[in-house]
Amino acid sequence: MRPLRATGRPWIVPLLLLLVTAVMALPALPHRAGGGTEPAAAAARDSGGGAPRPQARDVVLAVHGGAGTALRREDTDARTEKAYRDGLAAALRAGAKVLRDGGDSVAAVEAAVRVLEDDPLFNAGKGAVFTEDAGHELDASVMRGSDQAAGAVAGVRHVRNPVSAARLVMERTRHVMLAGEAADAFAARSGLTPVTQDYFWTQQRWDELMKAKGTRPAARTPGASTTGTVGAVALDTRRGLAAATSTGGMTNKMAGRVGDSPVVGAGTYAKNGNVAASATGQGEVFIRGAATATISHLMEFGGMDVAEAAHEVVIRRLPKLGGTGGVIALDSRGTYAAPHSSEGMLHGYATADGRIVTRVFPDEDDGGR
Repeated sequence: MRPLRATGRPWIVPLLLLLVTAVMALPALPHRAGGGTEPAAAAARDSGGGAPRPQARDVVLAVHGGAGTALRREDTDARTEKAYRDGLAAALRAGAKVLRDGGDSVAAVEAAVRVLEDDPLFNAGKGAVFTEDAGHELDASVMRGSDQAAGAVAGVRHVRNPVSAARLVMERTRHVMLAGEAADAFAARSGLTPVTQDYFWTQQRWDELMKAKGTRPAARTPGASTTGTVGAVALDTRRGLAAATSTGGMTNKMAGRVGDSPVVGAGTYAKNGNVAASATGQGEVFIRGAATATISHLMEFGGMDVAEAAHEVVIRRLPKLGGTGGVIALDSRGTYAAPHSSEGMLHGYATADGRIVTRVFPDEDDGGR
């Protein structure tokens, strides 16, 4: 073998060494799943400055009253604040009483959601928003974690408490979802007293419809910009999980539009040993992102805890699909997470020792981060 001879370009080796040294000195760029990079500031914002944290522990019941533009301290008077807190607390007390008396988690979430459906402040039942043709079409779902049984109704127009109709679908039929006139008829046959459309009417929701149609000035009503969808999650003494969600939908929505609230795996999900979750926000995006089922799967198959999984879906994934909102999620140990990508989310929880906590202003929590 002949010895290597000089090529006449002795500067090549030093130059290559210099380039290698320079490349190794460059800072690493954050990696984004699926290839490519993202700015460091965006990565830091998504991480929330550290691992997502749960809102509370030892929780047995939690409720939400909708995500959206938050109530603001500066323009929310004491009476309005009290009304929202009282509404959330009443729902928590109703569900907690069921659990305290030995009832199961399904009965607890139904009891809690019924209270919120009867409260005109929230967009579910009494106080539901109007469709584009000035009607009311309501959706709801319930899921039981022990066997993942579920029931839902969509587009009902004469059911005072759609969450109860959803439970009846789960327990008395072989189906998961009934819709429209047939769902109304089933609810009546099953013993739920029907109501007329004017039962759901409130002045605030009418004003919101007029504003959406451009016939009223855009004056801000306290609480009017929250979506108002309601939901509950519960953990009973047998470690059974359940979730329920109920809504009037979107103001000025097309007649026949169905959002995520009655869709199992989008607005509602429950599986024992894992999580119960109820969502609120831009329903189309929560359907496309399979929001609540994805939280469950990230926990079961991805090894995430409830705070990490809820944060991943609500803060990182859904905004990339073009929508914001929030979720309440409760695991089988009573750990509670309530992240939201919207400005605010009305929610509250009850602990095993009887403590009741409500959150109505953004500065009362950090979005679960």
